[in-house]
Amino acid sequence: MNHGAGQNPAAQQLAQLRALDDVMAIAEFAPDGTLRRANQHYLALLGCTADVAVGSHHSRWCTPATAASTDYAGLWQALRRGQAQAGPVERERMDGSSCWLQSTYAPVVDSSGQVTEVLEVAADVTDRLLRERADAAHLRRLSLASDTSDAAIVVTDAQARILYVNAGFTRLLGWRADEVAGQDAVALLLSNQAPVAIEAFRATLRTGRPVERERIALGKNGQSRWVKVISHPIFDELDGRRYTVSVYTDITQAKVHAALQHRVLEAMARERPLTEVLELICRQVEHLAPEVCASILEVDEQGRLHPLAAPNLPASYSRQLDGLPIGPIGGSCGTAAWRNAPVMVDDIATDPLWAPYRELILPLGYTGCWSTPIRNSQGGVLGTFAFYFSQPRNTASAAFHQRLVDSCTHLCALALQRERTRQHIRQLAFYDSLTGLPNRSLLHARADQAIAAAARSRETLAVLFVDLDRFKQVNDSLGHPAGDAVLRHAAAQLQLELRASDIAGRLSGDEFVVVLPQCDAGHAAEIVARLQALVATPLAVGSSTLSVTASVGVAMFPEDGRSMDALLQRADMAMYQAKTGGRGRFCFFSAGMNDVVQQRLVLETALRQAMGTAQMQLHYQPQIDMASGRLHGVEALARWTDPRLGEIEPARFIPLAEDCGLIADLGRWALREACRQLAQWRSDGLTVPSVSVNLSPTSFHDRELARTIAQTLAQHALAPQDLTLELTESVLLDANPSTLQTIAEVRALGVRMSMDDFGTGYSSLSYLRRLPVDEIKLDRSFVADLESDGAARALSNAILEIGRSLKLTVVAEGVETAAQDSLLRAQGYAVAQGYLVARPMAGDALGGWLGRMAGR
Repeated sequence: MNHGAGQNPAAQQLAQLRALDDVMAIAEFAPDGTLRRANQHYLALLGCTADVAVGSHHSRWCTPATAASTDYAGLWQALRRGQAQAGPVERERMDGSSCWLQSTYAPVVDSSGQVTEVLEVAADVTDRLLRERADAAHLRRLSLASDTSDAAIVVTDAQARILYVNAGFTRLLGWRADEVAGQDAVALLLSNQAPVAIEAFRATLRTGRPVERERIALGKNGQSRWVKVISHPIFDELDGRRYTVSVYTDITQAKVHAALQHRVLEAMARERPLTEVLELICRQVEHLAPEVCASILEVDEQGRLHPLAAPNLPASYSRQLDGLPIGPIGGSCGTAAWRNAPVMVDDIATDPLWAPYRELILPLGYTGCWSTPIRNSQGGVLGTFAFYFSQPRNTASAAFHQRLVDSCTHLCALALQRERTRQHIRQLAFYDSLTGLPNRSLLHARADQAIAAAARSRETLAVLFVDLDRFKQVNDSLGHPAGDAVLRHAAAQLQLELRASDIAGRLSGDEFVVVLPQCDAGHAAEIVARLQALVATPLAVGSSTLSVTASVGVAMFPEDGRSMDALLQRADMAMYQAKTGGRGRFCFFSAGMNDVVQQRLVLETALRQAMGTAQMQLHYQPQIDMASGRLHGVEALARWTDPRLGEIEPARFIPLAEDCGLIADLGRWALREACRQLAQWRSDGLTVPSVSVNLSPTSFHDRELARTIAQTLAQHALAPQDLTLELTESVLLDANPSTLQTIAEVRALGVRMSMDDFGTGYSSLSYLRRLPVDEIKLDRSFVADLESDGAARALSNAILEIGRSLKLTVVAEGVETAAQDSLLRAQGYAVAQGYLVARPMAGDALGGWLGRMAGR
């Protein structure tokens, strides 16, 4: 039934307008924008009354920016042309607040087509628009957060079609969002999964439970990624549709590392060869990244490359790499090792790094090579791990390759370091760490084999016992680093002369042994002479140049012994016999040598027993002022009388004390005894200005020496200037870090220093300024030749002038004749010491000598 039938059309239209007026905001504007009428809804939207609003221009309710814009001016121009306008607009209420209106502007025209007014019908959409904007902002924030994540996020519908992917998805798997939109996610990414597993996954999602699993995902360019996938089913309350949000996290590195680590460590635990372990790594990498060919090279200590593993590179190519030097233009691997940094070459044909080697690889079909150094725990280069490419590398796979490299280089380093550790342990067990020669154990084992072979074939064999002369003096004077350099030099020189069948080893200290199979005595003598010449080759140590000689003893198989122990013992005896005859000599063993060795052992034992007993005494040799004849001081000299052996000359027991490590003890004893004797003389009323004590360079290695001297002086109520320490020139070459510091501490006490035997050393003048000496002593060799040698007189005069220029006292030693005394006085020497003045005497005899001197 039509309820409108029979009504007046005008009345019906009026009713419709009233209904519209009741629900919509309506306003009428003049063509120039002046408000003529507005209903209550419109006024309510603006928050004002009719008397305020009517007559106002439309722009009053616009924001200032809108009112001043060209779009606003264009709006009214279009309306005046009769063109309707519609859309959301922002308006300002009377109280200054903003609202959003969905407005329609309809021009009203008269019969002539002129616009007479503009009708605006509006609805308040503020709440809806603000909500939409908030939702949009929220979505933007979610999208930003999603895109910055390294994880790939995929949203699919109920049919597993892809609706959304984030930027992390593109970074991980290579596809852009527009390439995957609408595709089946399972078919695209997880096509390698069994249908049963896929259906189980979907069934679990339908129950509303999340699913977590680890799978291999397939990327755009065919590369594989191990991923952890967590899928959450989401139900939309508004439309009831089901969505799935899946988060893919890349776990390739962890998976690869775990798999490789398990297999590599298992292989290492089973003591598999290094090359087998490294080939495991290469094959696993090539399984995960079929587009690469893996290669592992080692870098030796000389900076040369050696192939270790490259299962899919031709063996002929690897052989050509063996022994190539690393360098700034060494292909990818040689350059990476040289730089200790990765080198990525994508075009071998044009890259200058490959210029010397490109003809080796290009025929094999490889166009690129990415090499990374394998480093040890200190950052040094052990080798290189390389990928060869037959196709251009793409950017999407670069990150995956880098993760493979990171995992594999760590395992390669572990395997290489373990192998080097094993080699080092073997080296420590059988080789001398300083010289690299076989140690005692390996030397004996090889020598026993050589002796057994000589016995079977009835051939002669020579055993050489090589001892460096005065090595302890080098160690004490220049320090252990210099001593180590001398030992390395001697070992290297010995090996220059040896044949492949010869055996050389280091026993201990400065003792070396050489075994010469198929060698008679005549041939042995020739070899020894050449070896001694090689060992004596000058060696630069710091600022010094050393030439160390060697004494050699020779024992022959079978006449001198039939075992290594016997031959070694007798070669040792022969070596000591050679030293007795003078340094730098060699000697063959003879039956009488055993007596000589036994005598030395007896003497060394007796010396150890004599230390600190009455057998060891000090005698004192006076030094006189040549002008006044008064006593200048006395020098303390050690004397040893053994109850069985009788009196032992200092020239015999002082070197023995140096060789057997007693020289420092002897120096400390002499220091205490001399100070005691000086205090005793003064207590007896004797005027003795000072006492001089000789100390070896070894004494100054003692960091407590200055304190010992201070305590000894204080114990006997002596002043520091009452004591003079005599040093030999060898102390100038002592590189021990404590030597010069100890000398400075002793000098700071006020104790005087004298340089003994001046003029006989090889560095006196260049190093003299380093020592705070007060006195130098002209060596007796110059004094002995004064009468007959003009050069000796010139040198003694020069030494005197050196002393004067440095304001040092100069003492002439060894004055034995009146002619020598006269020449020294003429030259201007101030102090003399020698048999002409007095022989060394016991402490209780000095008083009588002083009395006789006073009575002259």
